Amino acid sequence: MRIITLLLGSCLICLAKAPAQDKFFTRQGHISFDATGGMEKIAANNRSVTCVLDSRTGALQLSALLKGFEFEKALMQEHFNENYVESDKYPKADFRGQLLNNNEIAYTKDGVSNLKVKGLLSIHGQTKEVTANGKITVKNGKIQATAEFDVLLSEFNITIPGLVKDKVSDHAKISVDCLLEPLKM
Repeated sequence: MRIITLLLGSCLICLAKAPAQDKFFTRQGHISFDATGGMEKIAANNRSVTCVLDSRTGALQLSALLKGFEFEKALMQEHFNENYVESDKYPKADFRGQLLNNNEIAYTKDGVSNLKVKGLLSIHGQTKEVTANGKITVKNGKIQATAEFDVLLSEFNITIPGLVKDKVSDHAKISVDCLLEPLKM
């Protein structure tokens, strides 16, 4: 009896000390942007975004192929890829950052937490520091991460031709929404 109690106690101690899942991942994250500057809507969505979050350290990485952005009009998509972001030359956008308040987020229980993230955004051959606010919702072991921020297109060497300056804003509002699941090793 004493051996069984000792074995059960050892198992419980091992389970209690087992590391919690700390890496979360998706390949189906969603990024949208809106650069509407006039009457015509200039917006697109990409639903094939890769995102990895390390809940232990707060490290966050996102990557999106620029050709994955879909517009309402095919011509806008063509202009976006050929003239603005030059997606053949610069095929993807990347973000590598850190959750600044990671220690305040309860990853092991269901709930909603505010987040603040800071990192480097690389688009069109340029890398700039950005900061964003958002939310993390933990539910049933999955993490829904959302955030919004603005970028100045000229900071990424994206020029807007004079012919369409009244239609395209010099700022783009970026929205990120990723449902992350534990990374299976």
